[in-house]
Amino acid sequence: MNMIRMKNKGFTLIELLVVIAIIGILSSVVLASLNTARQKGRDARRISDVKQIQLALELYYDSNQFYPLTIGTTASSVLITGSYISSIPVDPVSNVTYSYAPLATAGATTAATACSSSSVCASYVLLATLENTTNTVLSSDVDTGLGALTCTDPAYCVTP
Repeated sequence: MNMIRMKNKGFTLIELLVVIAIIGILSSVVLASLNTARQKGRDARRISDVKQIQLALELYYDSNQFYPLTIGTTASSVLITGSYISSIPVDPVSNVTYSYAPLATAGATTAATACSSSSVCASYVLLATLENTTNTVLSSDVDTGLGALTCTDPAYCVTP
């Protein structure tokens, strides 16, 4: 009788463990890349939001010859009621509005020149904090303490 020997089919435990380890390493690399991409995406949104608010503030200034005392977050915001912007953007993580400080004099550099209800606001500082401290936009922003805000990296600060 000629006995046919049957081979065992399948993978050994070691082979399975090696494959699982390789999949785990690859997935951790992919997840790390996704987190970086998400950070960059949120920062891009913050920069875009600041530019939108800046444009609305400039439109407001063209109509009134001064900047508003506050920009607010509600429908009663002067930027919304004047149709300068449809809604005030908020930070994608904290859902808080970006910091805004009106200044009484153009080119102001200290808190002493902060705008009050009795003065005409001739300038402002708008601040958004970025997650990526190496973002190239930080090299072109305002990095000083202006008004009630302290603008140091990774804060993205703009003035008119």
